[in-house]
Amino acid sequence: MESKIAKALRLRHEPVAVFWTDEKPEGAAQFREGERGCVMWMLARAAMGETVVFDRNTAGCPGGATGLGFGNWYEKFPGGLEGFCYFLSIGFEQWERGREILKKIKAEGSRLEKIVHGERYKKTPDLVKRFLDQLPVIDLPKSYVVFKPLSRVGVDEEFVVVVFVVNPHQLSALIVLANYGRDSCDNVIAPMGAGCHQIGVYAYKEAASERQRAVIGLTDLDARMNVRTLLGDDILTFTVPYEMFKEMEENVEGSFLEAGTWIEIRKHLEE
Repeated sequence: MESKIAKALRLRHEPVAVFWTDEKPEGAAQFREGERGCVMWMLARAAMGETVVFDRNTAGCPGGATGLGFGNWYEKFPGGLEGFCYFLSIGFEQWERGREILKKIKAEGSRLEKIVHGERYKKTPDLVKRFLDQLPVIDLPKSYVVFKPLSRVGVDEEFVVVVFVVNPHQLSALIVLANYGRDSCDNVIAPMGAGCHQIGVYAYKEAASERQRAVIGLTDLDARMNVRTLLGDDILTFTVPYEMFKEMEENVEGSFLEAGTWIEIRKHLEE
């Protein structure tokens, strides 16, 4: 599938279509069962031209499985949901039960450090619990989640969402385009969460909504660290539900993307 948006934005990386399916693509890259890894590494590989696939046991980590839509895997974190609440906030050393769990945990380096002292992304465990209560967790009715470069998608294939990997100029243009043909100006959201939440469950929720919105992502600091070597330091994600993507594609012609300021900005992208 050729994208008018991708062409107009002069994207450095392929847009990535996200599918739910019961058919595993032949030759797709995949984590080994039980292997620890970041979903965003796989997004980077798809943006560079590979097809990748995940199932419930090959999502890389509990956050990845949850973010991709395979249910609530935070329940499997050491200490269960309560343990995760301490991990994302103040750490196990400030939790009586957590100190006992620490004696049994076999982790190394930065991961152990984060379990002990917490990631500090929320002020208290209770605020993490409220964050999890608001997270649009879903247990997909399909076996696999597939990331496929948009250029490899047939014109008649329907995907759930498409992820654009963009720099700040391109992100700005996408925000304008998302609002260009609508009578409202709040058609893009930037919810806090893991990088995989922002291209997964948050975007899935929008895909199921009557008024779909796009989701800005890769504001997760750990995800940024994980993909900086592959994609660079100047990028974010912009995830669009399928129907909204078609709407935005139809609005390229005659829009600001063909005239004025964007043409001047585009010259710098081509240098």
